[in-house]
Amino acid sequence: MPVVVEKSSHIGGISRTVNYKGNRIDIGGHRFFSKSDRVMDWWLEILPLEAGAAVRESISYQGKTRAVEARETGPDPEKVDLVMLVRRRLSRIYYLRRFFSYPLQLSFETIRNLGLWRTVRIGASYARAALFPIRPERSLEDFLINRFGRELYRTFFQAYTEKVWGVPCSEISAEWGAQRIKGLSVTKALLHMLKSLHRSATGGIAQKETETSLIEKFLYPKLGPGQLWEEVARRVVSMGGDIRLNHEVVRLEWDGRSRIEAVVTRSAEGDTQQFPAGLVFSTMPVRDLVAALDPPAPETAREIATGLAYRDFLTVGLLCRRLKVEGPGPGERLRDNWIYIQEPEVLVGRLQIFNNWSPWMVADPSTVWIGLEYFCNEGDSLWSRSDGELIELAKKEMDQIGIVDPADVLDATVVRMEKAYPAYFGSYNRFPELRSFLDGIENLVLIGRNGMHRYNNQDHSMLAAMTAVDQIIEGRIDRNVLWGINTEQEYHEEKS
Repeated sequence: MPVVVEKSSHIGGISRTVNYKGNRIDIGGHRFFSKSDRVMDWWLEILPLEAGAAVRESISYQGKTRAVEARETGPDPEKVDLVMLVRRRLSRIYYLRRFFSYPLQLSFETIRNLGLWRTVRIGASYARAALFPIRPERSLEDFLINRFGRELYRTFFQAYTEKVWGVPCSEISAEWGAQRIKGLSVTKALLHMLKSLHRSATGGIAQKETETSLIEKFLYPKLGPGQLWEEVARRVVSMGGDIRLNHEVVRLEWDGRSRIEAVVTRSAEGDTQQFPAGLVFSTMPVRDLVAALDPPAPETAREIATGLAYRDFLTVGLLCRRLKVEGPGPGERLRDNWIYIQEPEVLVGRLQIFNNWSPWMVADPSTVWIGLEYFCNEGDSLWSRSDGELIELAKKEMDQIGIVDPADVLDATVVRMEKAYPAYFGSYNRFPELRSFLDGIENLVLIGRNGMHRYNNQDHSMLAAMTAVDQIIEGRIDRNVLWGINTEQEYHEEKS
């Protein structure tokens, strides 16, 4: 019988949905989009498209092609919300108190917002980067300058990225860019603009040739991303699985060589329990995993694990009567899913408008429910502020940059998320040594963003887990295949 041990009281980790008085928060924002047909197929198996959705799509998987379309969820009133919506993506940058398309478009609006002289400098800088790229790429700064030019990097990438990580881009490994941005560039963005004119007529959600940062439509659970994992958890329990919420792994007993023999957990009430270990999938932070090994891991492994860095995250939810900024038409609301706040004088890094992810994320549709995202380190001055202080900071900053009048805020809450982002600095340059040690424990499989200390999207983490299960069924575990997922432009199971 499988046993799932979850430290928190929620299913889904960073993909959970927080319900505050009927207003739901998606921590970090989760677009359900993947180049992997297998992942897309699985999502739609758990949560079918909502009935009446004007979407029909041919999805191929393992040589089979079938139509994916909306289907009735049945007469059961408890299942009426167990559906996926098809949402149109809109993300923009807020800079100089103006909105810029993301990715940037070479349009009259962009030139007008930037000014002709700044636009010329950006063009010249991009041409120089294309002709004389920095080699080798040692840092994220090098990576971004090579793809966008120094001027565009300084205008639209540097301030936001350094808000996220809290360190200069010159101190972050270029691997982060390869992990998150991959093939996106000015050239790709321009080509995408031309292709999208044709694709918009089809209404399709399968965008396999599209860079992840450029997708125009995505799937989204009606009640937020946590809804999918809550349904999965229900199915696991119904099939005999055991899910232990509020249980922390405090010790991993191993033979000191190549096998974990038992997992010891502690409940919120302080009770401990030992589980014999057949096979252990670990999504816990690598730093905590190594610290839990008993007897202790070798000194080198402990040293590297201790030096791994993480970036923490908090969301301030503001329920508002209205926003001070409007949508494309007079009196219209903004249509953005999220907005990158590039203004350097405020701490907020990104803003989500939950109404636009799903109308059912908001209890009262006449209100606007937004989430302000702040990046910090656990225990620092921002993290340590009280909820009341953080709410006041959020209202002040929204007023300062002209998005929300504090008098229009009806209610507010704060959600903290530890270790949201595994960092590509600290001792990360020595991570291959630590990986080699952990891969040598034959019944331990690392999966998930923190489990692999890799800034994966949710579909990459899922594909790694699916691939691991395939290998176990086949009687072998090839960890190089698991680590290879999301290292190249196409996913490995599509190549094969």
